[in-house]
Amino acid sequence: MSTEPGQDTARPAQHWRSYGPLDLHPILLHAMRAFNEQGYHGTSVRDIASRVGVTVPALYYHYENKQALLTTLLETSMKDVLDRCRAAAAEAGDDPLRRFCGMVESIVLYMAHRKGLAFLDTEIRSLEPQNRARYVALRDYLEHMLLDTVEAGRAQGVFTTPIPADAVRAVLVLCQGVANWYRTDGPLTAEEVADRHVLLSLGTVGHPGAVTGELGLPVAGRAGRGR
Repeated sequence: MSTEPGQDTARPAQHWRSYGPLDLHPILLHAMRAFNEQGYHGTSVRDIASRVGVTVPALYYHYENKQALLTTLLETSMKDVLDRCRAAAAEAGDDPLRRFCGMVESIVLYMAHRKGLAFLDTEIRSLEPQNRARYVALRDYLEHMLLDTVEAGRAQGVFTTPIPADAVRAVLVLCQGVANWYRTDGPLTAEEVADRHVLLSLGTVGHPGAVTGELGLPVAGRAGRGR
């Protein structure tokens, strides 16, 4: 398993299902919106400064360059996902089925509630090598958290996939896709989308209850219920 990110990257404990307004420095907030609207390479520092209402030198006082803005946004996003995923896993305890369900739910809820940040993952290609390596290490840690849980479930006969690493990567791609299409005014709430993705993910890792409906978990009672 990859080394856990250093404690200096940790954020204060919070309930992993709770989401308030996005709390970002105004420069980061406007940079996020500009990158999502125009792409990283299509956005200039002058454009971001104009959106914020400051001069370019004033922006450089806070952030060294445009790369620093993207790196800060991506790492802020990934660290928040990791914190929430850890909290969900800790709440579930040692049961690999409940841990897996909680972690998947936490990831999907993040993708729905923080889609502006989550969507920036598509800009990983724009990171410089050192920044990219640091961000990929955080993503790898999230993947290994899920993989360890699936492996524990396989050992107990809870999950039956013969290709756990591939199954976990498929689950993550499925969950991350929510940031691309979820709308708050759509037919499903973020919680209902999370429930459905938990069921889909359980099928991916080979849990029989995903097909029979005999999960024995609260999520099974909410999935499929429209708004």
